[in-house]
Amino acid sequence: MLTLLPTPIGNLQDITLRSLEVLKVAEIILCEDTRVSKRLLSLLSQKELLPPKEYRYISLHSHNEEATLQNLPPDFFTQEVVYMSDAGMPCISDPGAALVRYAQERGISYTVLPGANALLTLFAASGSGSKEFYFYGFLPHKSKERQSELIKLLGMESDVILYEAPHRLMEFLEEIQALAPHRRIFAAKELTKMHEKFYQGSASEIIQRVRQESTKGEWAILLYQGEKNPEALLSLSGLATLDIPPKIRAKILAKMTGRSVEECYKDSCQK
Repeated sequence: MLTLLPTPIGNLQDITLRSLEVLKVAEIILCEDTRVSKRLLSLLSQKELLPPKEYRYISLHSHNEEATLQNLPPDFFTQEVVYMSDAGMPCISDPGAALVRYAQERGISYTVLPGANALLTLFAASGSGSKEFYFYGFLPHKSKERQSELIKLLGMESDVILYEAPHRLMEFLEEIQALAPHRRIFAAKELTKMHEKFYQGSASEIIQRVRQESTKGEWAILLYQGEKNPEALLSLSGLATLDIPPKIRAKILAKMTGRSVEECYKDSCQK
């Protein structure tokens, strides 16, 4: 049988009893990074949560999963197989979906264990109380794609949850400050870990706090539901500072000003 197993996102004690029971009988560990999985299982053994055991480790990540799955022998899943991503829930901003589809298409029995997850932990900690939210994950790295996606997200009439790397956090907050200076934000750093911290306020308020401290660590961010009026999301001066394609800029200007897209496009290109 195949079991998709969540792993702690920071605090080792967040491993579940069910996960430990599965690991005790597992024979093969499919994992995003063999080094990370070996380290985790070693720590669990040191804490006497797992008995010492030798597993067969196979790397299965976003760059090799299709090829690896196609080369598995027919009787592979007659063994006890576990899939673990590096931290949190497989398939949630982590590899694993291709493995699930592989099992579905071939009638392989599988189950997914519940467990630690930054997305849901952040939402609960935010106190939003909203009936719905939109989870995006990580924004694109390239500037134009990133800003275009961020503008779309800011226009949604629901809470939006994103993940952000520490070296891009300040850039992200500055983008929010330009696009939606009054948007309320809830940011969590190092969830479940010893140095866990919560930040709440506008982008400028959080920037001031973070500059006095440190961006080091993993970040999860919730943008509270914004105003329906697009003028509340983006100032004209803020739009002018963005490095986005002229056609996208023209469409945004048209919504903000009531002018035609063609007219806004001509004005944008002339500046």
